Amino acid sequence: MFKTLARILFKALFRVQLSGQPSTFINTRTLIVANHESFIDGLLLGLMMPVEAVFVVHTQIANRPLFRFLLRFVPHLAVDSTSPLAMKQIVKLVETGQPVVIFPEGRITKTGSLMKVYDGAAFVAAKTGATIVPVRIDGAARSYFGRLAGVYPRKLFPKVTISIQPRRHIPMPDLPSAKLRRRRAGELLRQILLDMLVATRPQRTLFEAFLEGKETFGANYKLVEDVRLVEESYGSLLKMALGMMRLMSRLTAPGEVVGVLTPNAAPTLGLVLALSAGRRVPALLNYTAGSDGLQAACIAANIKTIISSRGFLEKARLTQVIEKLSGIRIEHLEDLKSTIGLNDRLWVLWHLAFPGGAALAQVPDDPAIVLFTSGSEGKPKGVVHSHTSILSNVAQIRAVADFTPHDKFMMALPLFHSFGLTCGVLLPLVSGCKVFLYPSPLHYRIIPEIVYDRDCTVLFGTSTFLGNYGKFAHQYDFGRLRYVVAGAEKLSEEVRKLWIEKFGIRILEGYGVTECAPVVAVNVPMACRIGSVGQLLPGMEYELEPVPGIEHGGALHVKGPNVMKGYFLFDQPGVIQQPQSKGAGWYSTGDIVERDDDGFLHIRGRLKRFAKIAGEMVSLEVVEKLAVQAAPKFVHAASTRADAAKGEALVLFTTDPELKREQLLAAAKATGSPELAVPRVIRQIDAIPLLGSGKTDYVTLKKMSEATASDSPS
Repeated sequence: MFKTLARILFKALFRVQLSGQPSTFINTRTLIVANHESFIDGLLLGLMMPVEAVFVVHTQIANRPLFRFLLRFVPHLAVDSTSPLAMKQIVKLVETGQPVVIFPEGRITKTGSLMKVYDGAAFVAAKTGATIVPVRIDGAARSYFGRLAGVYPRKLFPKVTISIQPRRHIPMPDLPSAKLRRRRAGELLRQILLDMLVATRPQRTLFEAFLEGKETFGANYKLVEDVRLVEESYGSLLKMALGMMRLMSRLTAPGEVVGVLTPNAAPTLGLVLALSAGRRVPALLNYTAGSDGLQAACIAANIKTIISSRGFLEKARLTQVIEKLSGIRIEHLEDLKSTIGLNDRLWVLWHLAFPGGAALAQVPDDPAIVLFTSGSEGKPKGVVHSHTSILSNVAQIRAVADFTPHDKFMMALPLFHSFGLTCGVLLPLVSGCKVFLYPSPLHYRIIPEIVYDRDCTVLFGTSTFLGNYGKFAHQYDFGRLRYVVAGAEKLSEEVRKLWIEKFGIRILEGYGVTECAPVVAVNVPMACRIGSVGQLLPGMEYELEPVPGIEHGGALHVKGPNVMKGYFLFDQPGVIQQPQSKGAGWYSTGDIVERDDDGFLHIRGRLKRFAKIAGEMVSLEVVEKLAVQAAPKFVHAASTRADAAKGEALVLFTTDPELKREQLLAAAKATGSPELAVPRVIRQIDAIPLLGSGKTDYVTLKKMSEATASDSPS
């Protein structure tokens, strides 16, 4: 009777919603593993789950008066985790056939993310052959029974959802020692729990996610700051978005792809939210691409209208670039502001009170954002992402990294860069993390000062940008940084050493592609290996396709909730071409990747960045590494040109005026690289050409290398 009354009371107070199939628990040996959000997690599971289970409880918890009373009504096993007999007790309990509940984290989350996962539960599952049933508890952490006080706003009775996931198994790892087998089993269980967090994410649109953040933290919660040094709150951003939404409704049509050509600033966020809420698709244009690149992007995405800022165009010296675009209407925000009338203001005021009614009907799988590939290997392609793919990537990142509202992001990467948009803006927007938007990543002296002055704790950048910030920064400028993440290009060993020696900060290298929104893998404090780009994000599948001539690794194909809807191509404007490299939903990254025994990915190079010389495959990245080895203080880039005798020939571009082939041969000998990877043509140039994203412009280098056909070898 007590249990029945308690179930009715908890279900009413916490509006508990249970999802999943009860048949999941039908198994002779079942180990139920759940994330740990609050002191009432065990009670919630004991009352709500459609199965009678035994709970494994730490003796310290079991001895507390309140829990000692409550545990009288629940089958349980009290164990001391420090005792060597504890694991044997749990194994015997599982072998009885009665379902067993355990919290592998061992402690309640203090960040809202997954805490350290202990190996014990996984080893029990592997040793007994038990079926693992992952169960996600969501919402209890925000109650007064959680430990997020001062991190997230708390509620007396927040809504709680309990999601039962499909059954999983952990086979006993085939490793030489019990210690290694136990550790590998623990890592497999951590992956199961991370997959669970992503699989149970709420399905919503960008605007709905923004409104949910506003409801969680309040309209007055300060969120975004830019060079104006004005902090915008959820409420002021909503007001900005509603006003722009009203303007966009007169200029564009639902479903239309609208070009956005604005800087890193709060109004750009408002514009993206306005277009998204109005069922328009914002296409973030690369303003460093030149008139030809912009024209090609507009043709591919069938863009007829671009929203920009007259002041921005003048300051960035883009006015003449924009004037060269044909068939495109340019609307300036400064001009549109004066067209807002009384009816518009009343409409905005009404929907500030009832914002949910402002958005036009759409589903999470509808197109939400268009980004563009860098064009480093051809014409830019429009990458169409849905609300689901963008927010899935946000959920994947939050599952592996413990970002909290105490964090403040420094975002200097442009928003047309997928790394900057998803990681630097949309993630903070929906999770309550603060962000400082800066218009250019090239101000190497200013950005470290802003990081220091605004107390930023998270910094994203490319290896090139981070290297320059490190050179010009004071030793204390980065004293408050918790996360420094490098992406978009290979992290230089010199940059990694500079940061660890000068600031005591370990740069976490990640890997992503625009088509995956963008993060595919990343190193995090809980799982980091130097030289790798980290483990695949939860919820992603992969295949490595063998490549002739490459002994280790293969071409990486991925599938997951963060993969794009498809491409807009220059020769088929406005038509989405779905990815299906290995079937529907599979995307070929074009990268040669090797995966080690612990699941860490090692990028060996772009498939297009391999040269076939006399029948042998040679990585251009290896060529560049040899140049770095020979002349570490200079910048280098490798390309190819046609060669009648060997098929292709290597061309090395370098800023070192003294670099000779003899030095490269010595570097190859020292590193064990083949002589075939040592270029015979070396071109000294003042600067390696870069794209606006900071990546090397290989299209320009390819043209320059073909022009070296008449050069004599160095």
